[in-house]
Amino acid sequence: MGKTLHSSTPNTKIPDSSHSEGDTNSAPPCTAQPEAPDREPPRGETTQEAEVLETSVKLGTVAQIVVAVIAVVGLIYLLKLVLITILVSLLLAYFLEPLVRSLSQLRVPRWAAALSAVLLALAVTLGVGYFSLNRAVEFADQLPTYSSKIRGLIGKIRSKADRIESGTRSAVEPPQPGKQPVTVKVQQPPGVTQLISENSGPIMDVLMATGFVPFLVYFMLMSKDHFHVATVRLFPKEHRLQAHRTVSNISAMIRSYIVANVFLGLLNSVIFVVIFWILGIHYFYFVGPISGFATLIPYLGVFLAPIPPLASGIDTLSKTGVITILVAIIGLHVLTINFIYPRIVGRRLRLNPLVVSLSLLFWAWIWGAPGLILAIPILGAAKIICDHIDSLRGLGSWLGETAVI
Repeated sequence: MGKTLHSSTPNTKIPDSSHSEGDTNSAPPCTAQPEAPDREPPRGETTQEAEVLETSVKLGTVAQIVVAVIAVVGLIYLLKLVLITILVSLLLAYFLEPLVRSLSQLRVPRWAAALSAVLLALAVTLGVGYFSLNRAVEFADQLPTYSSKIRGLIGKIRSKADRIESGTRSAVEPPQPGKQPVTVKVQQPPGVTQLISENSGPIMDVLMATGFVPFLVYFMLMSKDHFHVATVRLFPKEHRLQAHRTVSNISAMIRSYIVANVFLGLLNSVIFVVIFWILGIHYFYFVGPISGFATLIPYLGVFLAPIPPLASGIDTLSKTGVITILVAIIGLHVLTINFIYPRIVGRRLRLNPLVVSLSLLFWAWIWGAPGLILAIPILGAAKIICDHIDSLRGLGSWLGETAVI
């Protein structure tokens, strides 16, 4: 009787206080159901999507490369005058570097040695130009005496050409009676003054760029060591040794290119001087070097080299002499450009002769005649850079000499 009764009901669930007692529409608590797993796509569909994505990425990369190449080519074309001026100055600086080094070994200050080399080069250039101008003036004074011979030669060529044309026309087109004659309008060729006035803009640009060349050469010679060190320091420390080797190899390549061209030019000049002297051409000692170095110009040299000897010997040359000059120049040009030049210059630069020809074609299309002179140094520098970069060594091997299998 003294015990206290407890009315606890441990199995009784206490209703949620958030629900009102009169809420008869409250839903009973739902039991949580497990979520259904997502349906995995078939393996073939996943592989196909990956291949499509990879193909899209590759196409996008190729498109970006094509756009970048087109942009670079367009930029090179637009800046051709500036780039040609810089590259020509660089070649001249490497050509004068041995003289500057020799003067420096005699304890001449670097700036004085560079200034002396540039002034000497200017004096030689002006002297050659003055001598050439005098020879051109003498030839122009004597030109009226050659007019009858020139008219006779041109008349013979024209008569033969007219005969060939009339014979070909009669064989292809039967004569038509009553055919109306064709009116021919003869235009007077423009004079030198008119030609200069019409092209005054490009001429002024070329003269301005030429005026910068001596200053660029002087600063390149004076600050050669500084620019070399500064260029190497542009790279991270772990790549500076490799950058130093690359720049040194490019410098050695340019020197080899200049030495090879000077050697071939002198060799051709000696051969032409002897031939022109035997044929009795006026100023053979001056015309021979012009034709000798002109033959080194790819493609255009075969047309430029015969002009000086034919013009100087127009009053003394016979048909046999003209044929001898043409055969000698064309034969030596073909031999030099197609055999000696690719082997000597290409071997010094370790370039494939086929790649050399393609480079000449490309840079001649972009820059014209200066591109023919600068094509091989540019290609040689690109080859050296590719050889020193791991990811581009395959391209460097393609630019190099053909491997013997």
